Amino acid sequence: MLLHRYPVSTAANGVGEKSGSYCTPRGKHIIRAKIGVNQPLNTVFVGRRPTGEIYTPELAAQHPGRDWILTRILWLSGSEIGFNRLGTCDTMRRYIYIHGTPDSTKLSLPGSKGCVRMRNTDLVELFDIVPAGTEVIME
Repeated sequence: MLLHRYPVSTAANGVGEKSGSYCTPRGKHIIRAKIGVNQPLNTVFVGRRPTGEIYTPELAAQHPGRDWILTRILWLSGSEIGFNRLGTCDTMRRYIYIHGTPDSTKLSLPGSKGCVRMRNTDLVELFDIVPAGTEVIME
């Protein structure tokens, strides 16, 4: 049952499951972990931990090559053994998330390193309504 529809951005390299491909994996997944509850909008995460920084354009100018993971993280785990789970195609071991992105990021266009980027306010809404274990299908 479809509850909401959100604009997102997926991988600049397209779709694919192989580790190191920087592609967005396809197929059935589950939300394995929810990270960032009660963090403010634009909280910066590195290694799934808040850095204490809040994203601003000025902070971005200081770190031009940084891949911005903001606000919340929904960490995905593949559900299809041999396709997106285990071995060289494991979504969770690839650290594939649904996460927030700077407001200046153009959505509906490929641009990530494999993750699914969302507007921060949309992500907070989604984060608050889906429990861990929710199925996510990426086509």
